[in-house]
Amino acid sequence: MQLKNNVTTFILLGLTQDPLKKKIVFSTFLLFYLGTLLGNFLILVTIKTSRTLGSPMYFFLFHLSLSDTCFSTSIAPRMIVDALIKNATISFNECITQIFSFHFFGCLEIFILILMAADRYVAICKPLHYMTIMNRRVCNVLVAIAWVGSCIHSLAQIFLTLSLPFCGPNIIDHYFCDLQPLLNLACADTYMVNLLLVSNSGAICSISFVMLMFSYVIILHSLRNHSAEGRKKALSTCISHIIVVIMFFGPCIFIYTRPATTFPMDKMIAVFYTLGTPLINPLIYTLRNAEVKNAMKKLWTRNLITDDKK
Repeated sequence: MQLKNNVTTFILLGLTQDPLKKKIVFSTFLLFYLGTLLGNFLILVTIKTSRTLGSPMYFFLFHLSLSDTCFSTSIAPRMIVDALIKNATISFNECITQIFSFHFFGCLEIFILILMAADRYVAICKPLHYMTIMNRRVCNVLVAIAWVGSCIHSLAQIFLTLSLPFCGPNIIDHYFCDLQPLLNLACADTYMVNLLLVSNSGAICSISFVMLMFSYVIILHSLRNHSAEGRKKALSTCISHIIVVIMFFGPCIFIYTRPATTFPMDKMIAVFYTLGTPLINPLIYTLRNAEVKNAMKKLWTRNLITDDKK
């Protein structure tokens, strides 16, 4: 690795170089990150402690919140700290680590969303066989496959990054390390690496999005045979999932399915799916889900009663 690279550190330009705007970035995204941690922590604790949230849907929601938390943590803390620094730098090894963790938890979120769509399909289209098909053993195996698949995807990103020689310049026009902005710094022909990037990250985003939207079309079409009450409940759940899918996959497809060219809007679009979506997900899944809200109220009430007895 060191034989190919003369660069040992990279300079991250961040979202802005203006001192006043950097303070705004610091305060805004600190609040975003704290909100993400709080919202997802509440979901994790609620699902783990509640007896009423034991269905496969909430098992997958637990892992979605976990991946959201880790996904945001792979980017936000450094971004927030870098906003206070005049010249933000990141070592080559730290850059590699960030690429791995960012793609690992981002890909894990994609796979979990697919599992949640599959769960809804079985629950709505095959309700009598739901608990047989989506038993705990099957759910554990599916989640394990998602974790392994995410690891394979991230290792592919690392392999592509390590195949690039860097001999200067070392300025990354972004607020985190990713393979795409690094392609602009490589002192070699990056056509094949970019092609592999599109066929890897781009294909995962595009194919997964098409699969998810197709599955929800089938689900929504099958709801015509359900009762009005059942149709309303299923619609509420599916619409929540569709909102999450569109918000997450739209920016990802824009970034990863095109050649390694940069646009002024790229960094703001990246903010949306790296920090915005992990913050919005808990709000969508709690505000639009009566069972989760009731479980949170019971947890809060139980804690208050326990505190009063003390």
